[in-house]
Amino acid sequence: MAQRMDRLPEQFFAQLSGRVLQAVQAGRDVINLGQGNPDLPTPSHIVEALREAVLDPSTHRYPPFSGLPSLKEAVAEFYLREYGVTLHPEHEVAILFGGKAGLVELSEIYLDAGDVALVPDPGYPDYWSGVALAGGRMVKLPLTPNNRFLPDLEAVSTTDWQRAKLLFMNYPNNPTGAVATLDYFAKCAEVASRHGTLVVHDFAYGAIGFDGVKPPSFLQAEGAKEAGIEVYTLSKTFNMAGWRVAFAVGRRDVIRALNLLQDHYYVSLFPAVQRAAIAALLGPQDCVRDLRATYERRRNAWVGALTAHGIHCPPPKGSFFAWMPVPAGVNSSEYADLLFEEVDVAVAPGRGFGEQGDNHVRIGLLTPEARLAQAAERVAQVHAALRLPG
Repeated sequence: MAQRMDRLPEQFFAQLSGRVLQAVQAGRDVINLGQGNPDLPTPSHIVEALREAVLDPSTHRYPPFSGLPSLKEAVAEFYLREYGVTLHPEHEVAILFGGKAGLVELSEIYLDAGDVALVPDPGYPDYWSGVALAGGRMVKLPLTPNNRFLPDLEAVSTTDWQRAKLLFMNYPNNPTGAVATLDYFAKCAEVASRHGTLVVHDFAYGAIGFDGVKPPSFLQAEGAKEAGIEVYTLSKTFNMAGWRVAFAVGRRDVIRALNLLQDHYYVSLFPAVQRAAIAALLGPQDCVRDLRATYERRRNAWVGALTAHGIHCPPPKGSFFAWMPVPAGVNSSEYADLLFEEVDVAVAPGRGFGEQGDNHVRIGLLTPEARLAQAAERVAQVHAALRLPG
């Protein structure tokens, strides 16, 4: 195989899923909080739109390589309605085969061997995959409670800025649940533009903000559209994870490059899926409000149950994850193993998201409130039995 295959990072989440599946098959009652896979169904009006489109023979042919113009127009209408951002459907929207594919493709497009990508630590591991395939080098930006899980761009060395072609950001954040402000986005746009670095904002959890706060789009910030792009997926907003449909919006030359690369990879998405995506973007949005409320109730159930037992877990500001500190004296892998082996609760060790994550575990709020409360009870049992601090 090519050397690039040897550079690929280990698939952390595949291992975790396999371990949980093996335990369930052995008859164990595992509460799986380690996943990032939405557990609720796609709203019925979107499913119905797909059904109708599948029955239309015109969707059985190759679509336009860069996607249906009607879907690009729907994306532009969605961004204008939700964020007040004006987009040119043809020149500022690229249809993607899921957000993950687009994020990897951007590294392939922009990085040569030795080029730098600035990535969050902890952060989504597939940023690493694209950089590795391209032969680039990562400079990790620490996300800590002290900086509210926002990278300090002024702390990046001049040498690294000179080599940095890409800056990956992700708010609401996976895994920390942090939310950025428009002021912070504006600062990012200004600093990155000054150094000639392209900002890639992963907006996967854009619809999931809590306590009445709507997470802003990077493109709402001054200078953002000139500084970079935003990747938005329908996976989380509309429970369409298995449908693999997303889009990138923003700077025209980047959109043009994405379309060019994808011309060589794909013949665009199945047209029926694109029509269903239009129904999601332009149809009733009460399903999104209901989903956000569901995750907020789950967050409160999890944090409240732990607090009742004297265990600290800061409530996330957004996403469907909680970022839980591990007790003193153990690392994230040890703590995750302990919960899994002792009480059949699966969590994601923070070390899988980067070195800075090793004192946390990620909790997926992707199971009903009663089950989350049960998981918290099990966690409390372990803390009490082993006298672990909260």
